[in-house]
Amino acid sequence: MWINAQYRILKRISPQSPACCTGSSYQGKSKLAILLGNEFLSKIAGKTIIDFGCGEGAEAVEMARVGAKRVIGLDMREDLLQIARQKAVIAGVQDTCVFASETHEHADIIVSIDCFEHFADPAGVLGIMSMLVQPAGEVMISFGPTWYHPLGGHLFSVFPWAHLIFSEEALIRWRSTFKTDGAARFSEVAGGLNQMTIRRFEKLIEDSAFKPATLELVPVRKLRRFHSRLTREFTTAIVRCHLIQRTLEGNTHAVRSQAA
Repeated sequence: MWINAQYRILKRISPQSPACCTGSSYQGKSKLAILLGNEFLSKIAGKTIIDFGCGEGAEAVEMARVGAKRVIGLDMREDLLQIARQKAVIAGVQDTCVFASETHEHADIIVSIDCFEHFADPAGVLGIMSMLVQPAGEVMISFGPTWYHPLGGHLFSVFPWAHLIFSEEALIRWRSTFKTDGAARFSEVAGGLNQMTIRRFEKLIEDSAFKPATLELVPVRKLRRFHSRLTREFTTAIVRCHLIQRTLEGNTHAVRSQAA
């Protein structure tokens, strides 16, 4: 009965899919420059890059256009890879930029943008990354919103923190009124949602072959004044980090965890 009541409330609040986490704020801008900084684009010239979770390939194509020697875009969804390949052809970088579901090539830099909250096996992904990056290579990760962010439920965030207030069963039932893919859990929706938290991500890194050279928590703009170590799960917009292999000795990078 309680599930039915929640479902009816959701239907009344949002009778159709809400426009949430669409990426429209990056339209006409360089997402890579915004998330990883302009210095990132200047350091990839002549290097081999793997874009892990490339989606429709916009960032992979951009890296090829600004001078990367080779870009390999990886994604599990063939429909997105097809779109990415078309974008590479239109941009004239199809000889530099390739897209596939797997690769055996090694990269100087691995990039992952807006993916770690979606990977079904994020620990496994870090393991694959450690095998594909050169010994002296690096991994650049940026993702969000994390699970406790006001809109951390992505599609399920019909209002801030709705995904934490309503049950998974009620939210999935509400979603089934406009999505017909048969998903029965958050992890089964298109793209998947693994309920990634900051604490869990830090633990994944701790248990991996990598260590953070930098780890930055970018606060939600409107919640910046409340952002702290205690509130970070609820007030962080983006997790951004730079990883290096633990096996490297004498590395001089300073570990930095920022709360603002």
